Amino acid sequence: MRKRSGGQKKSDGKAAMLFLAPLALIYGVYYIYSIVFLLHTSRTKVSISFLDPESVGFQNYLSLVQDSSFLRSVVNTLVFAACSIVAALTVGFFISAALATGFHAKRLLYVIFLVPTLMPSSLVATIFASMLQERFGILNETLRQVGLGAFAQPWLSDSNLAFGVVASIFCYLIGLPIMYFTADFSTLPTDSLEAALIDGAGTFRIMRSIIYPMMSATCKTIILSLLLGSFRALEVVWFSTQGGPGGSTEIVGSYLYDFATSSGPSIGFVSAAAIVVLLIAFVISTIQMLVSGRKDAS
Repeated sequence: MRKRSGGQKKSDGKAAMLFLAPLALIYGVYYIYSIVFLLHTSRTKVSISFLDPESVGFQNYLSLVQDSSFLRSVVNTLVFAACSIVAALTVGFFISAALATGFHAKRLLYVIFLVPTLMPSSLVATIFASMLQERFGILNETLRQVGLGAFAQPWLSDSNLAFGVVASIFCYLIGLPIMYFTADFSTLPTDSLEAALIDGAGTFRIMRSIIYPMMSATCKTIILSLLLGSFRALEVVWFSTQGGPGGSTEIVGSYLYDFATSSGPSIGFVSAAAIVVLLIAFVISTIQMLVSGRKDAS
């Protein structure tokens, strides 16, 4: 087979850039305009009508960092993200291993974990909220029917229990990481696994010492996607607890939604919060990429 010359490679690169240029231009204008608009609006006091804006400088940012509800929403977002990451890297990994090895209940695992990924997360959260209603939820009703009514709880109206419910939903929605792992299992080299089996290594030892390190790139992708995805998980919280009770399950998405839909000149404050959230997500992404780069270099 003939190797391509340098001129051919350059011409192919130019052709690719010509095809990508319109899309890159659209995305560039869209994101640049959005960020400039948010930066401008965040320094004003204005309502949703955007009429008669009043310049307030950095007052919105000062009010934001002094708002304990916002700080709590950021912490909640990171905690829920951590829960989903732990679930994905442990439960999701072993489910993927079971799917890759021809587990007999493969179809059941697909239905339980992968089908919800294809459904709107708002629907999944609504189903959870319906099941966990205190009076007529299927969980409490089942407990009462089997004589375990003492274990029926106000799952959505108690702050600690509601926090656990939302964390459980985040842990349950790990279908996408499972698909990442499953795809990666199909590309693993078999010679290393065969050598480990010949040496007498057990199943868990092979997973921990051979398979898991080979999937480090996939793990990094999952961690970053779940971290950033938690900042966009408004539906999970809003359709299960609406951020309550008492803001105990509020995340940045529900925090922004509450202010954006409230009356009064709150759009400038919401824009300032959006800018801060973007900066937090950018810092998290940068740190994760730097740490991953150092590990790869070592």
